[in-house]
Amino acid sequence: MRTVTLKRVVVTGLGALTPIGNDVNTFWSNLKAGVSGAGPITKFDTTEFKTKFACEVKGFDVEKYMEKKEARKMDNFTQYAMAAAHEAVVDAGLEKEGIDKTKIGVIWASGNGGMLTFEEQIVEFAAANFVPKFNPFFIPKLICDIAAGQIAMKYGFMGVNFCTVSACASSTSALVDAFNYIRLGKANVIVTGGSEAPVTRAGIAGFNALKALSTRNEEPEHASRPFDTERDGFVMGEGAGAIVLEEYEHAIARGATIYGEMIGGAMTCDAYHLTATHPEGLGARLGMEQALEDAGLTTADVDYINSHTTSTPVGDVSELKAIVAAFGEHAEKLNISATKSMTGHLLGAAGAIEAIACIKATQEDIIPPTINTTVLGEGIPTNLNLTLGKAQNRTVNVAMSNTFGFGGHNAIVVFKKYTK
Repeated sequence: MRTVTLKRVVVTGLGALTPIGNDVNTFWSNLKAGVSGAGPITKFDTTEFKTKFACEVKGFDVEKYMEKKEARKMDNFTQYAMAAAHEAVVDAGLEKEGIDKTKIGVIWASGNGGMLTFEEQIVEFAAANFVPKFNPFFIPKLICDIAAGQIAMKYGFMGVNFCTVSACASSTSALVDAFNYIRLGKANVIVTGGSEAPVTRAGIAGFNALKALSTRNEEPEHASRPFDTERDGFVMGEGAGAIVLEEYEHAIARGATIYGEMIGGAMTCDAYHLTATHPEGLGARLGMEQALEDAGLTTADVDYINSHTTSTPVGDVSELKAIVAAFGEHAEKLNISATKSMTGHLLGAAGAIEAIACIKATQEDIIPPTINTTVLGEGIPTNLNLTLGKAQNRTVNVAMSNTFGFGGHNAIVVFKKYTK
C-alpha cells in the first residue's frame, strides 16, 4: 500500500482587482479603513431597474495588461482574471526564467463566466430577426474555463488546468482543489482564485427577480449592512482575486517570499434549498468542522473568521448559528467580520479576495471591519465580536474564510501565520 506524505503549502503571490482597489495594497488599505466600493451603476442605463447601484471596478485599463486586439477576444471576467493573475504571477516571480513550468498549474473559478458576452450576442441575435450570425469568439469568450486557459497560455504554465464552478463558493473551491493538488505532490505551484463580471443588465435584473439584491438606491454606500436590522439584500460586486499556492520546499529552494500558509479546507452541501442557506447552518457547520479537522486544529486555535455574510435576512443569521454551533464557547473569543459590507458580493470571485484578506490579517495582525451595521437584527447574537465600525488589532495566528453558494455549496479554507 502506497503511503503519501502530505506536503506543506504556502502562499507566495497575491493579486487583486476589486471595487475598492485595483491591486492588493490598495484593496487591503481600503478594507482596513472601512471604505465602501458601492455607487451608481455606470455600465448601463438603470432607469427601469429596481436596483441602480453596485460595487463596480473603477479605473480599470485593460491595455495595461494586453493589447486592445487581444482584449476584444475576452469577456470582462477574463480580462479581470488576467489583471489579478498578472499581479500575483509577478509578485511570486513566476515569470522568470529557470522555473519548471510543466509543474505550474492554474485552477481558476467563475460562477457565471461571460455574462456580458452572452447578453450582447443574444440581443444582437434577436435584433437580427434570429438570423444566426454570431461572433466567432462568442463561445470562447463565454465559457467559464477560458480564464484558466488564457492565464496558462500567457505564462506557459503546462500543469493541471481547469475551472471550478460552485456558484458563490467557486473560488474557495478552487483554493481547496489547488491546495490538495500541491500537498499530494501533483504540482509545485498553482495560480488559483476567481473572477466575475456580473454587473450587466441580465445580472442585475436576474438577481432582482430573485429579490436577492438591496434596493437602497438613495444611499448605496450604506446598502450592504451585514447583521443590521434594516438589511435588505446583497450588493452586486465585480472583480478578481489571485493567489499563488506553492509547495514549501520548492518555494524555499527558489527564495520566494512567503506570505502565509494554507493548512486546511473543506467542501460540503446543505442539501436543503435551491437558493437559501439551511436555517440552522448545518452544512456550514459541517464544513467548518471538517476544515478544522483537515488543518489539525481545535476551535481554540482560530482567531478570525471572514464570514460569507452577504447582508440578507436569512443568510446572516444562519451563518452565525453555524459558527456558534461549531465553535461553542470559543465563538465569543473570535473576531468575525463581513468584508462584503465594503466590496459587495463578487459572487464566484468573493472567496478569493476574502482569502487574501485572511492572509493579510495573519501578516499584519489586523482584523478588517464590518461597516454599516448600526442596530443588530433579530436573531443576531449580541455576545459575538463582529468587528463593527472599524478595524481591530489582535494577534491573528489562524484565519478561516467561509463561502456559500446557490445549490447549497459550502467551501471553507484555513490559513495560518507563516513560520519556518
